[in-house]
Amino acid sequence: MSTQTLVWLFIVVFVLHDLEEIIWVEAWIKKNKSHVIHAVPKRFKKPLNKMFNITSGQFAFAVLLEFIVFIPFTYIAAEHEKFFVFLSINSLFLLHVFTHLGQSLYLKMYTPGVISAVICVLPYTLYMFYRVLSEELVSWSEVLLSIPVGLLVVPIVLLGHELGRKLVK
Repeated sequence: MSTQTLVWLFIVVFVLHDLEEIIWVEAWIKKNKSHVIHAVPKRFKKPLNKMFNITSGQFAFAVLLEFIVFIPFTYIAAEHEKFFVFLSINSLFLLHVFTHLGQSLYLKMYTPGVISAVICVLPYTLYMFYRVLSEELVSWSEVLLSIPVGLLVVPIVLLGHELGRKLVK
């Protein structure tokens, strides 16, 4: 597979992962809200209560915003071999796998997104990083620097969820 194809595959993996979350989040919250609230430490209860009022449509709105932001950076990486922001997004995507795993292990149950995180996101991101490093398209220092820069995506995610709550009923 060409590097260009591998980079564009990010969009497919992103959509597959987020579709799992969109499909299951609302029903899962309704079914498991009280269990989760009782299982988490007190300091997490208030933010969780706010998150637990989200609908699948509101979640999908946040995903759409991320998708719109990710497309141009994927294009720049695939078509112009400028990888830094793409690496940053994928650094966060890789770390996101471990939030899903951590949630499922902590709660001892399925949480929306964990299956696609393990089956799709983890292998994709590891292979993508392996390829761009082995082909010397990026350096280890760029990968390491991309990790904290990837955290800049978090406000976009939070904004998407806030806009979703306000705009989608």
